This record gives sequence, C-alpha cells and structure tokens, in this order.
Amino acid sequence: MERRRSLDAVAYDCVNTPRRWAAEAACSSHSTEARLAPVAHDPRELPFDLPAPEDNGACDHLVGLSLPPVELPSTDGQAVDLGRLGDGWSVVYVYPRTGVPGVEMPDGWDSIPGARGCTPQSCSYRDEYAEYQKLGVVVFGLSTQHSDAQVEFASREHIPFPLLSDPDRTVGRALDLPTFSAGGDVLYRRLTLIVESGRIAHVRYPVFPPNSDAGETLAWFRDRMG
Repeated sequence: MERRRSLDAVAYDCVNTPRRWAAEAACSSHSTEARLAPVAHDPRELPFDLPAPEDNGACDHLVGLSLPPVELPSTDGQAVDLGRLGDGWSVVYVYPRTGVPGVEMPDGWDSIPGARGCTPQSCSYRDEYAEYQKLGVVVFGLSTQHSDAQVEFASREHIPFPLLSDPDRTVGRALDLPTFSAGGDVLYRRLTLIVESGRIAHVRYPVFPPNSDAGETLAWFRDRMG
C-alpha cells in the first residue's frame, strides 16, 4: 500500500512539476516585462538628471525694451494686447510647450537643455498666484502652442491666470527671443520677463530648475518692493 502511494506521488510530480515550472517562468517573464516596460510620460515630474541650460547671452538685449503691440488669444477667451498692459507690474513667463500625461514628447526632448519642465513651471505660478495678487502683479504664460492646447492644459491643471498663444512667434520676432527646434517645430526657450508699465525691467534667463521660477521671481519682487 505504501509503495502504491509512492508511485502515485512520483506520477503526480512527473505530470505537474513541468506545469509549475512553466507557470513560474511565465510569472517571472511578466514580472521582468513589467520592470522593463517604459513608464508613460508624466509632464508633472522632472527627471533627476535633467540637463541645465547655459546662459548664451541670447536675452542680454531685452532689458529696457517695450512689449510689442501684439494681440494674442488667451485661455480666458479674451485677446490680450501685450502693448497695452497698462501701468504696474506684470510677469510674462515664456516656455516651449506643455505635455499631456501618457503622450510622449518629441524624441530627445529630455536631453535638450531647458525643454522639459513646462508643466511644473506653470504649476509653480499657479501655486504662488495668490502671493502675486497680493503684490498687485499680473501673471501671463506664453508659448507657441495653439489656443486649444493651452485651454485644455489650463483646465486640466487649474491654471487661474491667462496663458497666451503665439504660434506664429510674433512676439518672438519683435523681441528677438531665443528659440530651438524639436519634433519639426520651432519653440521658445524658457525665459521670464518682468515688466513694469509695459517695459521690460528684468529678465530671468536661463530658468532652471523650471519649478523654482515662480518662487524666485516672487522673491525678486519682494526685494524690489520691500
């Protein structure tokens, strides 16, 4: 009887062990694939090895210039004439383009100094916006993206101030703003214009890291205004 049970056990192992090995191998394969699978693009995150842009002098000529009389569509449904912002202080932060979660950016985007980080930059202004309002500073974002993309982004990330669309780079041509090419498009390099009564009083360029822009610009205002 004991011998019979032993033979049955051997037969069971002979049949089922290969099945177990196959199952374990499949699980291991799926686990490896999961570990190696690329992570979907998340524009809210900044890579730890993001390359820092260098100051190439491309914005040295801007201080003292007046913003051009150009009307641009904004995410609040109104046209904004940069030449008629009126008295007082304004910030116009210029960025290449925002991303969409899960949608990959152009090849090599993260390796271009100053390209990645438009969403964290805009969100930093969103988070500090109440402090800008206390100082009476008007905030605008500006990129070459079309208005429908800007509207979608502003709604998704709850951006409370206008984002301006300049797909023809009209402002860039008037002020000779620095650009770069990616994915077949010519985009603005990241920079921040601090404007007093329509005239550029200070320029932050290059801006790095992008998510520090709102805080550092706010500190500039506080130092200036006492």
